[in-house]
Amino acid sequence: MASTLDNPAEVTSSERTLQAKDIQVAREFLARGESYDSLAQALGMDSGDEAIGAIANTIGFGTADLSKVTVDTESVKDFPVKLIHRYRIFPIGRKDGALVMATSDPFDLHALDAVSEAMSTTVFPVLVPDEDLAKLIKSYLGVGAETVDGLLLQAAAANDGVEILEDIEFDGSEDSAQAQEASVVRLVNEILSEAVMARASDIHIEAQESGLKIRYRIDGVLQKQPTPPEMNRFHAAIVSRLKIMARLNIAEKRVPQDGRIKLRVAGREIDIRVSIIPMLHGEGIVMRVLDKENLHFSLKGIGMPDSVYQRFQNLIRLPHGIVLVTGPTGSGKTTTLYSALSEIKSEDTKIITTEDPIEYQLEGINQIQVNTKVGLTFAASLRSILRHDPDVVLVGEIRDLETAENATQASLTGHLVFSTLHTNDSASAFMRLSDMGVEPFLVSSTVEGVMAQRLVRTLCKECRQTYQPAADELPEDFPLDRLGDTELFRPNGCRQCRGTGYSGRMGIYELLVSNDEVRQLANERAPSNLIKKAAQEAGMLTLRDDGWQKVLNGVTTVDEVLRVTKAD
Repeated sequence: MASTLDNPAEVTSSERTLQAKDIQVAREFLARGESYDSLAQALGMDSGDEAIGAIANTIGFGTADLSKVTVDTESVKDFPVKLIHRYRIFPIGRKDGALVMATSDPFDLHALDAVSEAMSTTVFPVLVPDEDLAKLIKSYLGVGAETVDGLLLQAAAANDGVEILEDIEFDGSEDSAQAQEASVVRLVNEILSEAVMARASDIHIEAQESGLKIRYRIDGVLQKQPTPPEMNRFHAAIVSRLKIMARLNIAEKRVPQDGRIKLRVAGREIDIRVSIIPMLHGEGIVMRVLDKENLHFSLKGIGMPDSVYQRFQNLIRLPHGIVLVTGPTGSGKTTTLYSALSEIKSEDTKIITTEDPIEYQLEGINQIQVNTKVGLTFAASLRSILRHDPDVVLVGEIRDLETAENATQASLTGHLVFSTLHTNDSASAFMRLSDMGVEPFLVSSTVEGVMAQRLVRTLCKECRQTYQPAADELPEDFPLDRLGDTELFRPNGCRQCRGTGYSGRMGIYELLVSNDEVRQLANERAPSNLIKKAAQEAGMLTLRDDGWQKVLNGVTTVDEVLRVTKAD
C-alpha cells in the first residue's frame, strides 16, 4: 500500500535554524519534560510549532502535521509494537524508500538506531508535538495500549500525572490484589486522564460479548475509543480498581452502586461520579467527569441572547414565584440554574438548594444532598428548608406531586423558587404541573417564567469552512429571508478539535414569561400549543428560532440544530 508520504508535501521543513546555545537550551527544556510552547517562549518564538520546525531544520529532521497525514497501515502492521512504547515513536509511512518515523524527542538518536537495526532500513525522522504523537498512538493501538503492552514489558509504572485526593482502603481479597497491580493502576489512570484531556463529560466502560468497550461523551456525542484486545482480560480488575477509588463494596457484584472519586489530573482538581450496574456480560460503569477548573457560571457565557438575558435577569430577581428550567437530561439545566444563583447571591440573600446529586459546590450557597434511603427527599428537605428563613430556594427537580405542592406553597409564602422539569418545551411546563395534580389556579398564579433549553456543539474556529447553501438543502422552516448573501459554516476537522470540526457547546434558549393571557390559558388547562402561540405573539423566540440565529452567526451548523430540536 502506497503512503501519502510519497508526496513530499506531507513532510515539511522549516527555513529557520538555531544556534548551538539554543539547541542546548532546547535539550535541557525537553529533558525536564517542558512543552514546546514553553521552549518557544524561552527562544523568543511565537509558537511551539515554530520551535519544532527550527529544531528539525537544524538537526536534519522533517516535520509533519499528524492531523493531515494518512498513515501507511502496512508500515504499522509490520512494526514491532514494543518499540513504539519503549521509545515513544510511530511509523507513519515511507518516503524515498526510507521509513518515516514520528518522534517528539529530537535528541533520542538511540531510538532511531534501534529502529533502523530492527527493521533493516533507513529511517527518516519527523519531529511532532508530544500530544499529537500520543493521540496517534492511541488512535491506532487504543486507549490503554501503552499500559497493556508497555507495563507487561516494564515492571514499574511511570508518573502519569493522576493523584487521588482521598485515602483509599484495600482488603486482603484477590480482587483487591489485582486492583493494586501497577499495570491496572496505570491503565485506569490513563483512561481517566485521557478523558479529562479530551474534555469528556462522561466515561462509559461497557462489557460486551465481543469484549470491553470504552466510550467518551465529548460535546454531548459519544465517541468510541480504540482498545486493544488484550484489555478484555483486565475488565474485572478495572472495575475493582474504580470501586476501591470510589470507596464502594468491592465484593458486591449483584446490585448497583454509586460513589465519587476526587482526583488531581495534570494539576487540575476533578470530581468523578461513579455509577456501576450489573449487566449481562459483567458490570458496566458510567462516570460523570466534573472539572472544577473549567467552572464558569455566568449567564452571559452560556450563549444566552441579549434579549433573553435581560428578561431572565428580571425573572431571577423577583421577590417570589417559581422559575423553571426545562429540557432533557444533559441539556445544561443545572449550569443555567447555578449561573442564575451566582448572579443573585449576596450577603443579604440566603440561598438554599436541595439537589440529587450535588454536582458542584458553590461558595456562599447552602446545599443539601438528597438521600432517599433515610427519607430525605426533595419534598421533605424543602419543608425543612423553609424553617431556615431562605430568600431563594433551588429544588433540583420537581418529580412528584408532593414536591410540586411544596414548591408552590413556598412561592406563595414569599420565596423565589428555582427548579427543573423534564418537558420538551417551555409551554408544556404548565400542563406538566397540572398533570401531577397541582391545582391549575395555583400553577397559573405562581409560575413566573419557564426557560426551555438545549445544547448544540459549536464550530471549531480554527478549521470551520464557509459555504453557500442551496435553498433545497435547508429545512423548510429555515429563515431564508434573513440569509441573503450570508455564507454559512460547516465543520472540517483539525488538530485543535481532534478531527471532529466542533469544539465546545453552547445553549439555545426559549424563554416564556408569564403574562395575563398565558396565566388565563394555564388556569383553564389549555393545551400547550395555545400557550406557546400566546407566548410567541408576546415576543417569545422558540428553541428553533434561537438555533437558526446561531447558525446565521456562524456559531453552529444546521445539522446541530436539527439534531436537538424539532420544527415548531
